[in-house]
Amino acid sequence: MKIKIVGGGLAGCEAAFYLLKKGFHVDLYEMRPQVYSPAHKTSRLCELVCSNSLKSISLHTGQGLLKEEMRLLDSLVLTAAEKSKVPAGESLCVDRELFQENIEKILFSFPKFNLIHQEITDVSENSIIATGPLTSSELSKAIISITGKDYFHFYDAISPIITGESINMEKAFWGTRYEKGSPDFINCPLSKEEYIRFYNELVNAETVILKEFEKRELFNSCMPIEEIARTGIDSMRFGPLRPVGLKNDVFGKSYAIVQLRREKIEGEAYNIVGFQTNLKYPEQNRVFQTIPALEKCEFIRYGAMHKNCYLDSPQILSSYGNLLKIPSIFFAGQIIGVEGYMESAASGIVVGINIARFMRNQDLIEFPKNTIIGSLMRYISQENNNFQPMNANFGLFPSDGIKYKDKNLKKDTIVMNALKSVREYVKLLEV
Repeated sequence: MKIKIVGGGLAGCEAAFYLLKKGFHVDLYEMRPQVYSPAHKTSRLCELVCSNSLKSISLHTGQGLLKEEMRLLDSLVLTAAEKSKVPAGESLCVDRELFQENIEKILFSFPKFNLIHQEITDVSENSIIATGPLTSSELSKAIISITGKDYFHFYDAISPIITGESINMEKAFWGTRYEKGSPDFINCPLSKEEYIRFYNELVNAETVILKEFEKRELFNSCMPIEEIARTGIDSMRFGPLRPVGLKNDVFGKSYAIVQLRREKIEGEAYNIVGFQTNLKYPEQNRVFQTIPALEKCEFIRYGAMHKNCYLDSPQILSSYGNLLKIPSIFFAGQIIGVEGYMESAASGIVVGINIARFMRNQDLIEFPKNTIIGSLMRYISQENNNFQPMNANFGLFPSDGIKYKDKNLKKDTIVMNALKSVREYVKLLEV
């Protein structure tokens, strides 16, 4: 049996991997390089267009628990990420190019895998649509036509990447907040005077004017640094530039600190953490070089902003990931309203499982409700008058009615129950 997947991002590739393991033929359609989105730069599978961070690995976070659930499900994305990780303390961060190579190497090892570089402009049955928040205009029209619902949207921003050799290490130091994990971040301290100068240059810099742009449509987790600054002079110091948890004998106590996260394994490139921006390119050069350690920084990629769209999923999708009115059409990834790389990949696993069962005339199965993955799929399919993208977090779980004096004990209980449920779910799939 053959299944069509549209979209070569994390969700589409994760679904493809599951289906290939189950013996299906997979035709994976990726429109690049024929057609590029506003954010993509390559034609490779699983291009990470924003950060290279897949977030926390701690089991006491929703992100860490999600990864462990995916590990039990033999996640392609997690396997590839761990083979291409770069040092980043308690976060899982990857070398983008190596990550893409690992994904493609695994998928192309299956003889039944067929990658087709072609833009799809219609929606067909027995298929998965995993085209992400930057779905092409023609396919978007087809989706709206078949679902009868328009998209929601928000504006998203990405951070700049600079060369490692252009960082002035005489004005920076290595470390990680609260000494969690190895000291893998480059920290660029600012005095009060330096911070105020940077703040003034930032809030008065020229930005790119986006069509129909409105501040209310900004996505909170990717708020441009200049918009954070405009909410108050100290806002950045309580956000990405917070000077807490970092010790250094050379510089002493800093008024604010800019952190840099490794992009490449050998340290050739670094991401300016939390510096998503909509500044014009020349302004990024001028403003960010007021930071002492970045006074001669060279940009590999400038920050930018783009419009992201997602479905009104609670009105049209089931918790299995398929359309309520056309069950043979499945959706996965950020287009359904999950937010984040791993969340998108996890939804791809769920949809891969259920379309395989659908094609074999088996009952579709809902992921356990006491897991992160199950909670996310329930979130995107339950009635919601204020539906917005959601990432993995413990707040998704319903209360168990027990009052815990120790928050860590509560988290330990959630993690234990979730992983037990995933193991039972995996056994059910094997029956």
